[in-house]
Amino acid sequence: MINSPFVSVIIPVYNDAIRLKKCLEALEQQSYPSDNYEVIVIDNASDEEHNIKGIVNQFSQAYYTYETKPGSYAARNKGLSIAKGDIIAFTDADCIPTYNWLENGINALLSHPDCGLVGGKIEIFYRQENELTPVEVYEKLMALPQQQFVEENHYGATANVFTWKRLFKEVGLFNTTLKSGGDCDWGNRVYSRGYQLIYADNVKIYHPARSSFKDLYKRTRRYTGGHYDLMKKNAQSQKKFYQQFFLGLVQDLAPPVNFTRQVFSDNRLSKIKEKIIVSLIFWTVRYLSAWEKLRLQFGGTALRE
Repeated sequence: MINSPFVSVIIPVYNDAIRLKKCLEALEQQSYPSDNYEVIVIDNASDEEHNIKGIVNQFSQAYYTYETKPGSYAARNKGLSIAKGDIIAFTDADCIPTYNWLENGINALLSHPDCGLVGGKIEIFYRQENELTPVEVYEKLMALPQQQFVEENHYGATANVFTWKRLFKEVGLFNTTLKSGGDCDWGNRVYSRGYQLIYADNVKIYHPARSSFKDLYKRTRRYTGGHYDLMKKNAQSQKKFYQQFFLGLVQDLAPPVNFTRQVFSDNRLSKIKEKIIVSLIFWTVRYLSAWEKLRLQFGGTALRE
């Protein structure tokens, strides 16, 4: 690396002390010079028994702050308000960065003069690699396809993103009204300004797979709520919103035959049983998403978790 600019790593956390500690352990051991980065942990009003501040204080690179407004995007904005770095790196409390995560992410950002953000690889790991639950089999195929997010959807999931702090002055902060989808909203704003979005396979973090139907159910409702709120925000008129809403509802309720065909031809799953499991869970997720959209349309509010 020609130079080592100062970097601020921003991590929101809510009631996740055990996994936060593992994340901070990995960040303490980075190949990047320790004098050139800080780790800002934003406690998003966690319950006292999790003792987030006590965990953070165990690490020399980490700083603790607090945000009372619920939502990870409010927490990230709080981190940005005190960040010292010209470069910002985002990850989550349940993620484990590789030892050269910072070094490779900064190199990728500096190597592209017109780069607005770098989205790094999000590799899913499991509780027991040889004994996956049905939901983990589903996650193996479906969870956090960062390359697709960056190259097709024009954003990076904030589990693994590098960007410039100055861009937040140009395109604005994260939308704190969104419980989910704020990274998509912000990344799309960066892309619309003409900045290049880069996917970097060597900028890697590990992310745990959801393992239970309860976790998948909660995530589906949260993602659907974020998508619903984002669609409502971006709709040019009420008529346009209703058109998009009913089109999405029809797509959710229609049998996903094409997806099932793709699953059965996907080499990442070697067993017929796994292909059937993924197809059935995908159908279930689609119907749950449709139900959640209807709940929101009839006056419900998007869920935080």
